[in-house]
Amino acid sequence: MTNPAEAHRPLAGVRVLDLTNVLAGPFCCHQLAHLGADVIKVEAPGAGDLARQLGADPELNRRLMGVSFLAQNAGKRSIAIDLKRPEGKAVFRAMVRTAAVVAENFRPGVMARLGLGYDSLTAENPRLVYCAISGFGQDGPLSGLPAYDQIIQGMSGVMSITGAPETAPYRVGFPVTDTIGGLTAAMAIAAALADTRREGGCFIDVSMLEATMATMGWAVSNHLIAGRPARPMGNDNATASPSGTFRTADGLLNIAANKQEQFEALCRVIGCESALADERFSDRQARLRHRAELTGLLESRLSAAGAAHWWPLLTAAGVPAGPVASVAEALDLPQIRDRGLLARFDRVPGVDRPVTVVRTGLKINGTPPSVSTPPPLLGQDTVALLREIGYSDPEIEGLRNSGAV
Repeated sequence: MTNPAEAHRPLAGVRVLDLTNVLAGPFCCHQLAHLGADVIKVEAPGAGDLARQLGADPELNRRLMGVSFLAQNAGKRSIAIDLKRPEGKAVFRAMVRTAAVVAENFRPGVMARLGLGYDSLTAENPRLVYCAISGFGQDGPLSGLPAYDQIIQGMSGVMSITGAPETAPYRVGFPVTDTIGGLTAAMAIAAALADTRREGGCFIDVSMLEATMATMGWAVSNHLIAGRPARPMGNDNATASPSGTFRTADGLLNIAANKQEQFEALCRVIGCESALADERFSDRQARLRHRAELTGLLESRLSAAGAAHWWPLLTAAGVPAGPVASVAEALDLPQIRDRGLLARFDRVPGVDRPVTVVRTGLKINGTPPSVSTPPPLLGQDTVALLREIGYSDPEIEGLRNSGAV
């Protein structure tokens, strides 16, 4: 019978060795940690995850506790191992024997050259789930190239359809392809762990390029099936009008009147009933053909008041609408505060202030998944973890003296 305390931690008891750096891999393991996994961050001595040196606060970067690291490493433990040394490899192999998952986002071939590739590690643990995240996948003509979010955004077509016709191509304002790669990896790992028919190990090959293109379903399918090239449309919806951002007296308001009844309700709320009898706006296709004229007409009415006035009126009438918020304004929404998306740690090693981070965007049985410990210092748990896997204190001292840990 499931322990009620663990009902919202479905991966409790699953050990994950997180060898990843910067964003896609750490974000993947961030999800797994919140779902209950025992995530152990395996880092290089001295520097660790590059994200420890990244973020908007130079002093935290100097302390190897950069904001970029703090954002997605709560709930993990850190062990510092030099995987280039034979003694370090031996420690890692011992840890693999206790783990269910290894996640890494090195370039293809790096782990094999270290003697720690999938075949080698499944000799230690035949049921190991091994997830390799890379820009282009483990094979193919581009597989050996380095890849960062910016590069994948450009090569996937994301930038080509972001922005307005006169400004595109534009980069999405956050590392969207890294994030998609991480989510895809977390989903694949969870699926492998849930596969009751699996008898041996499982090698998961996540391509950030392919994962990103898989999420571009409508844009890709319009090209593949309808023969219509995807193009940048700014804030307009390619499939419906009026659907996008509209100017009010004091700023932009998002409106998505995608259905006929929503369009009619919108016109009634803003006092634009004349549009209902206009043949240019009589149905979905007509409104798409005459999008610019319709937008001008609606904005002439919306300019009578601000977004905060129109938003509740439209919502009450069944018209999807909402403000265009800054990040700070979004974080301050009662909807965000009340659902437990944010977690605060009052004391974080190496950090001189409380740290608030984002959890995951879900609840399980009414509870938002959470972790109990803040992001760790580099190597903070090395001794404790070595003891867990059977090393004696003299052996640990020897590893330290050799530089292996």
